[in-house]
Parts: sequence; C-alpha cells; structure tokens
Amino acid sequence: MGSWNLMYLDKNEIDKIHGASLEILSKVGIRIEHTEIFKKMKEHGAEETKDRRLLLDGGLVEEAIKKSSKKYVIYARDSRYNLEVGGGNLRFLSSGGQAWIVDPIRKERRKPTVNDLYNAIIIGDALENINIVGAMVIPQEIPPQVRSIYIYSELVKSSSKVVFSWIENPKEAAFVLKIFEAISGGENEHRKKPMIWYFCEPISPLKFRYESLEILKLFCSKGLPVTFGPMVQAGSTGPITLAGTLALENAEILAGVTISQILSPGIPVEYGGIPHISDMRNLNISFGSPEQIIMAVAMIQIGKSYGFPVHVNTGLTDSNVPDAQAGIEKCASMLASALAGAELFGHLGISGADQGASLEELIIDNEIAGYVRRVIKGFEVNEETLALDLIRDRCEIGSFIGTKHTLRHMRKEQWFPQLLNRDIWENWISKGSKNLLAKAVETKERILKEHEIKRLDQQLEREIDKIVKNAFETLL
Repeated sequence: MGSWNLMYLDKNEIDKIHGASLEILSKVGIRIEHTEIFKKMKEHGAEETKDRRLLLDGGLVEEAIKKSSKKYVIYARDSRYNLEVGGGNLRFLSSGGQAWIVDPIRKERRKPTVNDLYNAIIIGDALENINIVGAMVIPQEIPPQVRSIYIYSELVKSSSKVVFSWIENPKEAAFVLKIFEAISGGENEHRKKPMIWYFCEPISPLKFRYESLEILKLFCSKGLPVTFGPMVQAGSTGPITLAGTLALENAEILAGVTISQILSPGIPVEYGGIPHISDMRNLNISFGSPEQIIMAVAMIQIGKSYGFPVHVNTGLTDSNVPDAQAGIEKCASMLASALAGAELFGHLGISGADQGASLEELIIDNEIAGYVRRVIKGFEVNEETLALDLIRDRCEIGSFIGTKHTLRHMRKEQWFPQLLNRDIWENWISKGSKNLLAKAVETKERILKEHEIKRLDQQLEREIDKIVKNAFETLL
C-alpha cells in the first residue's frame, strides 16, 4: 500500500522552529482581550508585562501540548458520515462561507442569497468527496446578529453529513450549540458525541480578540473540540522569510492550545497550519503560490511532531474563475499536502483568494479530491495482484480484457473520473466537445434537480425552528 512522507524540514529544523516559537511566547508574549481568561492565565503561571501582554513559559506550553486530546470523532446525523479525527484519513471541507458568489460563465459576482445557501448545501451533500458540508455563502438578507444560527439550522436540516460554518458572535454561539444539543438529545449527549467544533482564528501577530475567546470559553466549558488556525501572511502580518512566518504561526497555535488546556484540560484540539504569503507587488494575499505548498508541508510536519491532526489551507487558487490556473494551483497544493500527511483540507469551492464561492468550482474541486484520494490509496502487492498465473496464461493471446481477474479488480485498481476527459477526439467532438467548466455546470444542474436530501425528523425540525425564532427575538 502507499506510504507517503513528503517533507521539507529535518528534525533539527523542526526543533529550531519549535524553539523559536517558545521564545516568541516567553519573551514577546500574546495579547488576550478577555479579562476573565487573562486572569486565569496568570493564575496558571503566565507573566504579565507592563503593556499587558502575557508571557508563556515553555514548560507551560509543552504541558498543554501533552494534555491535549489528539484523537476524537465528529458525529454526523447519519453515522455513515461520522469523521474520525487523528486517524490519518483525508477529510475535505466545502467553504464555511464567502461574502460573494461567482458566476464563472458570465464572469460576474454578486452578494449571495438564501437560495444560494440552499443550493450549496444540496450540492455539498451530494458530492462523494465532500466530507464536511460548508455553507459556502453568507446570505445577505439574514441579519448578521443571527446569521450563523440561521445558516447552521439550514445545514443540519438539509445535510446528513458533518456541517460547518463560521461563528463570529458569542451570543450566536450559544444558540448554535442549542441546535446541536437538540439533535443529540441534550447537552450531555452532545458532549459525548460532538457534532460541531470551534475554529478559533487568532489575529496575527499574537493577538486573541474578545469575541473569539468568549466563544472558545463556551466550547471548552462543554468539552467540545477546537481548532486553532491563525492566518499569518508572510511579508505583512508576519516576516517575509518563510521560517519566521512558520515560527510565528506555530507560536500563535501553541498559545491557543495553552489557553484551551487551561480552560478545559484534555479538550480535543486540531492544529490549523494555514499561513499564506502577501504578494510584495501589490500586498494581496495569495492562495495559490508555490510558497503555500512549502509552508503547508512544513506546518504538517511541525503539527505532527506534537502528535496533532493537522488542517491546512490547500486546494485553493488565486484564479477568480475555474480555469487552467485554478486546476494547476489546486491540484498541486492539495496533492502535496496529502502526501505530507494532512487530514483536513479547506475550503473547497472558493474562487480566488476569498473573492467568492463558486458551486461549479466546488464540483471541480470534488473531482480533484477524488484524484488525490486515489494517489494516496496506493496499491497492494501480493500473490493475487502480481497475477503471475494470469500473465502466463494470457501472454500468447496478448490481451487481459474480459478476464475474471480484470473484472474483479478493475474498480479497485482504477479511478474513474466523472468530469475529466478520457475520450478520443472523435468521441469528444460527438459529445459536444465540452470543457471541464461546461461539464461542471451540467453536473450542478443535475444535482439540484435530482439529489434527494434526507430531512430531519419533523418534530426535531420544529424544535430547531423554535430555537432560531427565539434567537431572532432575543438578538435582534
């Protein structure tokens, strides 16, 4: 079977980056904009500076790394879609939500609607390689004070898979958790079988905002998994040197790990190594640079050195529409990080560097994910697969087509694409000479017409609707 271990760093280099991160935390420190957590950190040994930063001793940080749970399960409505985290399995996430939706045929973008959200959920639920159905879009007609509550309610009502969207407001977070507790059968049951995790994103460099910490505190109080994923940008919010950016990124993640383990010792953690570069010609963030691949592979190595499952931002592109550039950048970065041992890849379906969501792009990304899965799967070498007797029997005939051996193994040995072309010229022409984007458009229309979602039990839906109604009345 395939055994992959793509690396950029040797052990000495990983140790140097780890040491630099500890020095950043112990000598520069972090800014925590949350009085209660600030005090709690001091009680556990963090040292306050004159400018109200907190210095974290290396021993405190390394103890937090040891305490963190690194293997756990995220549960779906349908147990077939439960996700084991920390077991080495690839997980692909459609985007948690973009402020624009892109029409790649017209080359236009607009603000998304609730209908776009519904379509995104249906498509994510249908695509075989999407393990986590993200909202893809942020519908603008829903007030921001209750938007994540509404989005999560629609996600869980319409998809049987694990679901994800952003949570920005602590007041919203409490209602979102009520939704999952209703589905699970109560807070205690949800604690045992969590259906959601919190993606906590520090503000680089070295700052945790109040809202993020308040949501983190809530999730920690309920024993729910958390991910720390700062997005240091080399050249703007971090040093231009990749080594310096990695040291800063790692320091911010380890600071989050330390906070989480002080709030709730043993809470499950995923390591979100998602730095990017700022293009020095225009200061735009880049999602598709070769440096993105280098840093992703390095962050995978660093995160795995602590024993954490690792989430990376690969399978992304700087191209604003699905085209050859998007294919090159997405496949190169997704495959490299899979070969290096990443588990979670996000956020598929984005066009450009956070320029918008494209449902056609998501369908193409699903195909790329299938391609990558096949590479990672590898192949078996044994008496049956070596097929020596078959080779002996068929060498004079000159063909292995139609043999029982071929029929028995063809679907296991070969991956059959749904969109990528393998037709000869004449057949391609006879089928309309369609390119990849045209096929993606057709697939989108077919899924929206034919895919049947598995709705929640009606009584549960009514209970969730009551939670959403209460949230609207309380928060608006």
